[in-house]
Amino acid sequence: MTLADKQTMTIGGLAGAADMNVETIRYYQRRGLVAVPEKPYGGIRRYDQNALARLHFIRSAQWLGFSLDEISELLKLEDGTRCDEARALAEYKLDDVRRKIASLRQMESALDTLVERCRCSDNRQQCPIIRSLQGDSASPMTEV
Repeated sequence: MTLADKQTMTIGGLAGAADMNVETIRYYQRRGLVAVPEKPYGGIRRYDQNALARLHFIRSAQWLGFSLDEISELLKLEDGTRCDEARALAEYKLDDVRRKIASLRQMESALDTLVERCRCSDNRQQCPIIRSLQGDSASPMTEV
């Protein structure tokens, strides 16, 4: 085995190293996020450490909430010379996350109110939670 063979891997090896499914890598290839290496005549495609680094980049960006389309835009900035553009994308994502958190807090408050109403209700035939989901005008969901 040559030094070059030790530094490359099959798609199965790449999937194992990246802790993801082979089909996920193929999907990323179809989306243009990961390059498809040349296939030598009679051989198999080999992936290098750059492919693994690309998969780690994608996974990290997904963890931060970036969609695959947004990740595609970030990958165009991968050389690191256009920090202003990367920052603008991250600022937009941060605003989006903050909006989602505010929405989740509203959901939490509404659910908390519903659970408390249910806990305090003496009427076992008309559950406050079910009534509110059916559109009862006195429900906390209409108050949010």
